[in-house]
Amino acid sequence: MSAFELNLWLLAAVCFLTWITSVITKEYSWVDRIWSIIPIVYVWVFAYGANFADARINLMAVLVTLWGARLTFNFARKGGYAPGGEDYRWAILRKKMSPAVYQVFNIFFIVIFQNALLLAIALPVNLVLGSTVAFSSLDLLFAVLFLGFLIFEFVADQQQWNFHQAKKVGKASGFLDQGLFSISRHPNFFAEQAQWWVLAFWCFAVSGSSRWEYILGAVVLTALFIGSARFTEQISLSKYPDYASYQELVSMMIPWFAKGNQSEEKLEGAK
Repeated sequence: MSAFELNLWLLAAVCFLTWITSVITKEYSWVDRIWSIIPIVYVWVFAYGANFADARINLMAVLVTLWGARLTFNFARKGGYAPGGEDYRWAILRKKMSPAVYQVFNIFFIVIFQNALLLAIALPVNLVLGSTVAFSSLDLLFAVLFLGFLIFEFVADQQQWNFHQAKKVGKASGFLDQGLFSISRHPNFFAEQAQWWVLAFWCFAVSGSSRWEYILGAVVLTALFIGSARFTEQISLSKYPDYASYQELVSMMIPWFAKGNQSEEKLEGAK
């Protein structure tokens, strides 16, 4: 059995387990809970396909493991693994759908679509199996890029965590628009997507292949994050009317200079 075939069997098993668990517990964040774990498994399966003898794939697997460790830590400290730690957005969607429609949504979007996406973002590594291109400085360049975006995301998550902890004790209010959030409304989302784009292009560069189906994971992940960000921002607008001013000033995803001649004071005034 090839590494790709083994990963397909793992995908089927994970789909079934996350679906049956959601039915039993009436919680729908089980894919969220394995989001940072299962891609690590997929990439290490590809490393296994090379008998763990391919330094490039092993490096990719280590980097994806670091990605997963960071995301797992951040998800855990937010209570994602605790009983009742369901993503608040699922509850909002349940109110907008009938029970039957929501169950269809659960099966096809939450379970099947999202789990398939987790394999799709790791799938480019399959291209590297059997590559005859020697490990070189190009690999190190892509590895550094991946690590750079990983660190960027870690800093963004920490700034967000610090802000929300300050809100709990009354030392902050409104929404975060400082630090990395002054150059992107969702800097952590941007870095999360960027890491998988780096992995995909890395695999293309060293495999000599650019088959379009192997880029679908990164493309769909980006579309998913844009949709998620828009939904999250609708919620933020309902809570903070001045969030609209922040949207006008700051790029949604890609970090960039704030529009116009506004200063930190003007950004602060958008709250």
